[in-house]
Amino acid sequence: MAAGGMVTSSNYLATQAGWKVLQQGGNAVDAAIAVASTISVVYPQMNTIGGDNFWLIYNAKTKELRALNASGRSGERATLQFYRDKGLSTIPPRGYLSVNTVPGVVSGWDEAYRYAQATMGRSLPWRDLLRDAVHYAEDGFIVTSSLAKWEAINVDTADKVYRNLQQFDGFRQIFLKPDGTPYRVGERLRQPELAQTLTQIAEKGAQEFYKGEIARKIVEDLQANGGLLTRADFANHRADWVKPITVKYRGYDAYNFPPNTQGFASLEILNILNQFDIRSLGEGSADYYHLLVEATKQAFADRDRYLSDPDFVEIPLTQLLSAKHGKAQAGRINMRLANHQVAPMDPKGDTVWFGVVDSEGNAVSLIQSIYYDFGSGIVPKGTGILLQNRGAFFSLDPNNVNHLAPHKRTFHTLNPAMLLKDGKPYLVYGTMGGEGQPQTQAAIVTRIVDFGMSPQEAINGPRWLYGRTWGVSSNDLKVEGRVPPAVTDELKRRGHPVKVVETYTDTMGHAGAILIDPVTGVRYGASDPRGDGLAAGD
Repeated sequence: MAAGGMVTSSNYLATQAGWKVLQQGGNAVDAAIAVASTISVVYPQMNTIGGDNFWLIYNAKTKELRALNASGRSGERATLQFYRDKGLSTIPPRGYLSVNTVPGVVSGWDEAYRYAQATMGRSLPWRDLLRDAVHYAEDGFIVTSSLAKWEAINVDTADKVYRNLQQFDGFRQIFLKPDGTPYRVGERLRQPELAQTLTQIAEKGAQEFYKGEIARKIVEDLQANGGLLTRADFANHRADWVKPITVKYRGYDAYNFPPNTQGFASLEILNILNQFDIRSLGEGSADYYHLLVEATKQAFADRDRYLSDPDFVEIPLTQLLSAKHGKAQAGRINMRLANHQVAPMDPKGDTVWFGVVDSEGNAVSLIQSIYYDFGSGIVPKGTGILLQNRGAFFSLDPNNVNHLAPHKRTFHTLNPAMLLKDGKPYLVYGTMGGEGQPQTQAAIVTRIVDFGMSPQEAINGPRWLYGRTWGVSSNDLKVEGRVPPAVTDELKRRGHPVKVVETYTDTMGHAGAILIDPVTGVRYGASDPRGDGLAAGD
């Protein structure tokens, strides 16, 4: 609990970096940049400056909620024919050919910083916000259990497609020890080339990443190894302000991010749940889990039909988020039987979410990602930057709504969220986890709004995941082992393909939340026990 500022993230060092910025007089955006830059160093399995990010920013002075899309577009040479000429029917998930979109992270930091400087009335110097990131890259940080786990998973010579990352020189030199083995918990990992890159950004600004020496190094390495991106792709990149999307939920205004993200699917779930008396079902009952899974299926059906870059396809958001559509979707749910006609895609996703609220009431919900764990596995020489493989989710089927084309943004799972009450932030929340993001968001909202839980109780509670994530082959319903056997047995009886997993597993993602009491103004922060996170405030 805190009366002033609050920061929560999925890594304790990143939270501390953001908290220091608030203590030094920085605003919520300043603190978010400190968190984002630090976590890109100390949590490379889930995000780096070679990835994308999405922002929801509430400005306490203007009473305005804004959304910033800092995802990268595909390169000018990224065509269906490029891959067809190589005999490929899908984009490789790892390696140089998986890198076909420009990283947007740094542009997001820059654009958000400029906005906060102009409108929030106080801001720390840019270089101060990256100080901890540079420090942990140069001097090193202690490897956590999460990083050690994901390094070990990705040194797998049996899995040549997804996990054999030691084949890439840059990955091997940075993320493995000199003897070729993964780092262990408690050992120190240093990234001196990344420290140099971050120092350049801190001293010269974001344009050094897109038009300067950093861009030159990235592109030269990519092109020397058969990659697609050009200097023009980097120079032409921009982050864009877009309009947040919203639905009503139990007297609150639920906000999320518009396409090219799956934010409308997260809102569709809430829109469907509006048609049910959730409280009467009982939190943790078979009815509760069944309803939320079935609502997810309905939302995913729309997501998989429509979601891509709205500059390339028409997405009927007004209709999809209407009360009429939510009622129709709810009418298709059979409370006694699982629907087997709706099968979601396989978006996967490795991500970090973090939230900040400052003493003035400014709030940030921010999510940052490199897609797969450790992204493409590619680190261009002399940069220390691990590049995302987000563009590997493009389809090479021209009939697919998300097919590859030059200058296009792909389907993104990332979707930061907020609940507003009477025009002010009530709940700042989000999670990592691909398919799990809309589902975990629904769990957090229903547990807090419908059942009166605290944010920490809502996040600690048993979670579920319907669909595929991290490359698994089946659309099963994973349920944490704390769910009582009588409940899982009933879900099986209704036709759900239940798979009971660990009692706490990061397969469910690392969630976080900050609740602002509308009467007292007290902030209640929460961090997920499934990760290495921390919530801190004063």
